[in-house]
Formats: sequence, C-alpha cells, structure tokens
Amino acid sequence: MSTLLSVARYQLTDRYVVVVSPWLILTLNFLITAAIVVGNPTRPGHVAYTGALASIYVVLIVNGALGIARQLPFALTLGLSRRSYYIGTALFAVALAAVYGLALTVLQLVERATGGWGLRMEFFRVPYLLAGPWYLTWLTSFVGLALMLAWGMWFGIVYRRWNLAGLLSFIAAQALAAVLLIIGMAHDWHGVGRFFTTLTIGGLTGLLAALAVVLLAGGYATMRHVTV
Repeated sequence: MSTLLSVARYQLTDRYVVVVSPWLILTLNFLITAAIVVGNPTRPGHVAYTGALASIYVVLIVNGALGIARQLPFALTLGLSRRSYYIGTALFAVALAAVYGLALTVLQLVERATGGWGLRMEFFRVPYLLAGPWYLTWLTSFVGLALMLAWGMWFGIVYRRWNLAGLLSFIAAQALAAVLLIIGMAHDWHGVGRFFTTLTIGGLTGLLAALAVVLLAGGYATMRHVTV
C-alpha cells in the first residue's frame, strides 16, 4: 500500500499538468462563454446553454496520456514494477476524478443559486447528463472524468509500447470499431432509439463506469508488455 501511495504522490510532481491546466482551460472557456452571453443576452424566460464544459473532459484525456508517456520511464528506473506503477496511477486517477467531480458539482450548485451567474447561463449544467440532484451530478461527473483519464492513460501506454505509429494505429482501430458499431446498429435504429430514450441517467452512468473498467483493464494488459 505504501508503494501505491508513493506512486500517487509521484503523479503530483507535475502539478501544472495535473491541477492547473484543466481548471485554467475551463476558466478561460467560462470567461469567453460569459462574454458571448453578455454580448448576446438571452430572452426573458430562456436560458443560455453551452457545451464548453466538455473542455475539461478533453483536457483530462490529454493529461492522462501525457502523464503516462512522460513519467513511466523514470518511474521504472526507480525500481517500481509495472503493476505497482499502473495500479497506483489508476487509483490516483480515480481519486482525482472524484475530487474534480465534486468541484464541478459545487460550481453547478453555485450556478443555480445565482441564476446562472446573473446571466441566465448554464455552463455547469448539461441537460439530461448533469441536470439531476447533486449526488447524481457528482456521480456522473466522477464516472465521466475517470473514463476520460482511463482512456488517456491507455493512449499513453500504447505510445510507450509502440511509439507514434502504434498510437495512430490504435486510434484508427478505435475509429473503425466505432464505425462498425454504428453500421451494426443501423439495422435496428428503432430498437437503438428505444434503448437510449428509455435509458435513465443512472443507467447511462453505470454503462460509462463499466466502460471505464474495460479501459483500465486494457491499459493494464498493455502495460505488462511495455519496454522502456
């Protein structure tokens, strides 16, 4: 356990990537969005919805990949096993997602209390996804952020194992799998539509959590073959 905690603390050596960059980019997006809303006021009785919250999720994918790609060689030279490094990093990612999810939930509560920051702007509330009670908002945020970190970590591991060519092939394989899935679902769009229209946000969160576990397992399996 002490080794895993040491790995988790090691992740904080680059605080700019882990802590500063996600919130800096989110803050910039918030200010830009607020400026746009001020310049184009919403009509009475209407609310300005934005999709800028997605920026923090995208940043976490990038950070997950960069963290593994940059830190793994040095971590292994310190005598850490691949297993210990990966599990410690995964636990840190889960804890980070939980804290960041809580921060987003608090910001959404403030947004509600201030009438959309006095602008009738909903930046931290996303219809259907992040629109329920605070505990469900936190859970969905937490799972979504953990999913992005797990995805990014796998990208970083693939890069360390097969370099840029392998990473591009990995991305292409995922894109191809997505296309094949869409083609497969096209034979029963009505069934797919019924599934998603009846799926509750709790059910969707469960599916995303299962996907995050799959990504973490894939990353672990790939990590075992990494050579530095």
